[in-house]
Amino acid sequence: MSQYIPSPLDTSSCNLPEELTDLIEQLAKNTHEVWAQQRIADGWEYGAERNDQQKQHPCLIPYEDLPESEKRYDRNVVTQVLKGVVCLGYNIVPAQK
Repeated sequence: MSQYIPSPLDTSSCNLPEELTDLIEQLAKNTHEVWAQQRIADGWEYGAERNDQQKQHPCLIPYEDLPESEKRYDRNVVTQVLKGVVCLGYNIVPAQK
């Protein structure tokens, strides 16, 4: 098997409007919720330290209680997805109310 070399979209020139800050935070929380829901469905539970054999993870807690480093990870994932959407030529606009 050859060595895998990731090649994500180059989003360095794609800037997101400041107005998306709240959306990024909401989606980061949702990203955590989806991850946690799947972990729990797979039999994982909260544990003070990660233990793959016992299926315990310290991040199986509400998003608001996560360490800032974990929130930053989720925000980065969401930001890169949204930047990818923009770089692919789509616009992100709020729904008409």
